Amino acid sequence: MKVIEKINEMQEIAGSLRKKGNTIAVIPTMGYLHDGHCSLIRHGKEIADAVITTLFVNPTQFAPNEDFEKYPRDFERDFKLAEATGSDFLFHPSTEEMYPENFNSELKISGITEKFEGKFRPAHFNGVATVVAKLFNATLPDYAIFGQKDYQQTLVIKKLVKEFNFPIKIIVAPTMRETDGLAMSSRNVYLSPDERQKATILYKALCEGKKAIENGELNRINLNNILSDTLLTVRGIVIDYAAAADAETLDEPDVFNPNQSIVLLIACKIGKTRLIDNMMVLKE
Repeated sequence: MKVIEKINEMQEIAGSLRKKGNTIAVIPTMGYLHDGHCSLIRHGKEIADAVITTLFVNPTQFAPNEDFEKYPRDFERDFKLAEATGSDFLFHPSTEEMYPENFNSELKISGITEKFEGKFRPAHFNGVATVVAKLFNATLPDYAIFGQKDYQQTLVIKKLVKEFNFPIKIIVAPTMRETDGLAMSSRNVYLSPDERQKATILYKALCEGKKAIENGELNRINLNNILSDTLLTVRGIVIDYAAAADAETLDEPDVFNPNQSIVLLIACKIGKTRLIDNMMVLKE
């Protein structure tokens, strides 16, 4: 696996691969890789000739009060994991490479960004859209693979690709979970052993909501209450949101249609750690 640090070098390599008829899959990450990331790399190997894993902790998607400085970083560990999983290239630019002096541009995706994560992290999705567009232009992929855990983000990226005419197929892979249901996340390392045990309540709440929908509950407020009531069985949890929404638009009707696909979304704090998770309930 080759490490690339410069955008122009990455573009030259990607362009050369495409000229030879090779397809490219990119897996954008902020590093501190885990089995969830590795599953995305493996999927990339299945569908494309070359896999580029990007490793960049993007400052523009963090608010001043968030955890950019302490976000977990371990390049050697990430390199070994990406290489062992089969990534062909590791694109690892510096902040100065991605955002040179006097850089003052920003992409803004409206509508779908203005609720849930967008409400609690107002600048987040502008930073995500901007960096993903730059990563796409650097790696020139045919496919880009993201995990479902960041569900709203995947909708934002799909909208970005559609509205800015990127010739890229977006693939959303299922959330990888620990054996007790906790969604794999780089931020899980922040949890103490007691908090780690408490964090399993997110998955339990989502399962309760899914079961209610499958049993015929379509009232949005009732579904929200099922999620919240389950979460609040854990002492000290702070809920940012626990909500049911349309899986494609994030609209929140009073009552869902029987054939409507629903996503259950949770964001909460356990101790000082903010966790997000989701679960889709697809209707025939």
